[in-house]
Amino acid sequence: MDRRMAAIFLTLAALTVVIWAFLAIAIAPSPARAQAQEDYASWPLLRSTFPSTGGGGYVIKGYDPVIIGNKCVTTFMAVSPGDNPQVYANFAEFEAVPAQGGILCREGKWRAFDGGGKGTTPFRFFFKDGVFRAPKT
Repeated sequence: MDRRMAAIFLTLAALTVVIWAFLAIAIAPSPARAQAQEDYASWPLLRSTFPSTGGGGYVIKGYDPVIIGNKCVTTFMAVSPGDNPQVYANFAEFEAVPAQGGILCREGKWRAFDGGGKGTTPFRFFFKDGVFRAPKT
């Protein structure tokens, strides 16, 4: 009988470990859950002029995106700071994904019209009910 009780005890202990491991995985925060909790409709309206996410004092001007299929696209100018600013004409393309009853534009890539530069951007914006919104910059 002692062997049988030991086997039952070991089985219950192993089952307890499996259940706790499953619960830890099931309730652990994930990046997808964290992003899904963000309320895109609460973001302020997207303005056509705002500080660049790339820093350096640059200002983005003329941002007026459109959604075409599974892409959000826009042209814009990056304007350097100072009394005699340089103006760089650019094009940006973002992945457009359905989210919260609208379209989230994310994973942006930009390139200069003159071929002088290209890169990615963490900037995101959201389209719903006829307006674009973006997080505060």
